[in-house]
Amino acid sequence: MRQHSFVIEAESEEGIAHVLSWLASELKMETKGNPDIIISRHKLFSVEDARTVTQHASQKAFSGENRAIIITAHRVYHQAQNALLKLFEEPSPGTHLFLILPTLGGLLPTLRSRVQVLHIKNNDSLIPHESKYGPTRSIFPDADLFLKGGREKRNAIIKSLTNGKDEESRHKKREEAIALINGMESIGYQIFSKKRSNNLTAFLTDLVTLRGFLYERSASLKMILSHLSIVIPKELL
Repeated sequence: MRQHSFVIEAESEEGIAHVLSWLASELKMETKGNPDIIISRHKLFSVEDARTVTQHASQKAFSGENRAIIITAHRVYHQAQNALLKLFEEPSPGTHLFLILPTLGGLLPTLRSRVQVLHIKNNDSLIPHESKYGPTRSIFPDADLFLKGGREKRNAIIKSLTNGKDEESRHKKREEAIALINGMESIGYQIFSKKRSNNLTAFLTDLVTLRGFLYERSASLKMILSHLSIVIPKELL
């Protein structure tokens, strides 16, 4: 891997373990107690967090030639991704950047274009994302089904995501809905890279806006998903 900026689709600790293994085997870095390896864990990664990472990245290595900054997050605000663009495009010499996310759905195309996206293969090696799965649609079967399943199938999915009987169940359903939208966004950007249209642009913009609403408990999950079900552009059917 020649590039120095990476995004890895994995759960936090699993991703960290694989990055440390890669640093040890490929860069011959000592991974225990090494001040040149910075691990930063977050639930929501903010603009302020991005500034802190940028500050760390500007520092020189304590020993040797290489430094590594590993960031894990459940969600990265779009403003924070924009704040990382310059850093991820041109990290300082010897600095390797790793952003670990549970799903690539919320990754902005501007940031995606500046990194190499990796996934953990069955043999525990890190590989380019598409070499394992092929087309992005196959990675997100629920999102693909929602997009291609027709009105009846979409209504069934919406019903299953809005029938929570208690607070815990409703929270879980909302998280599933967010994952569904993340999957639709990834599929949408894959198609957009090959076939651009005003309808597809509008749909992707809608996804960003409506996903933001889903993080507000008062927003109607049913209304949001119902709206999406009727505005899917023909390019995604």
